[in-house]
Amino acid sequence: MISLLYAGNEKVFDGILISTLSAARHASRPLSVTLLTMDLSDQDKAFTPITEKQRAYIERILRQEDPQNTVTLLDIGNLYREKLLRSPNAETSYSPYCFLRLFADKLDLPDKVLYLDADTVVCGDLAELYDTDLSGYEYGAVLDYYGKIFMGWHYFNSGVMLLNLPEIRKTGLLAAAADLCARKRLFLPDQTALYRCTKRKKLLPRRFNEQKKYDRPDTVIQHFTKTILWLPYFHTRTIKPWQPDEVKKTLTRRYDALLDEYLDLKRSFEEENR
Repeated sequence: MISLLYAGNEKVFDGILISTLSAARHASRPLSVTLLTMDLSDQDKAFTPITEKQRAYIERILRQEDPQNTVTLLDIGNLYREKLLRSPNAETSYSPYCFLRLFADKLDLPDKVLYLDADTVVCGDLAELYDTDLSGYEYGAVLDYYGKIFMGWHYFNSGVMLLNLPEIRKTGLLAAAADLCARKRLFLPDQTALYRCTKRKKLLPRRFNEQKKYDRPDTVIQHFTKTILWLPYFHTRTIKPWQPDEVKKTLTRRYDALLDEYLDLKRSFEEENR
């Protein structure tokens, strides 16, 4: 069994559907998927939780790949409200849902969990990554493509993290990161807090979180992150998997079949829930 962890609100349904379907397609063993969510609609009308209908639909699709695949939905808004609702990072451009993984050590999860951002696509079997020996390490992660230049040579990208929860509970990593976010406004708050509070991490090969190239044959996890473009002038570009026309036009044709299927599945879900 491979345990996957995602976090988000109702709007990340599309991304999680794409990511989990791609993971299931390449899996050599069953997937146990946990979705962390919360209802913050009293703070912002857009902050509605992932719904039970969305969870059930994703599970139904994944079980077509393997009947043992499961999807669990956990609302942990109480933990966020108690610790971070009034934090200096609560009203930034970053979604409050990115902080939910900072409470993973307080949940009934397996000792080893692979956290994935919703804008990831799995291109190969996750078993090699999941079976990485993390003895003595809090987590495994890949360097951040731009962060290692601008933030520090060992600054990592937290969109893919293989978590060793017993070690994390021993060192207090997630609790310390949550405390830092509660006290101090940070750039890329949750990722930077994890970076600053880490005691010992295992750096993983780039193929497990490819943030720049879209057609490398050895990529296991493709991460659709923001890209810096220098010409014809300095600007940034952000294209996500749930924007299939832009992905095909600008980035790659590698995922055409997956993204076409995603559109069909999304239409089917919407028709069922009219």
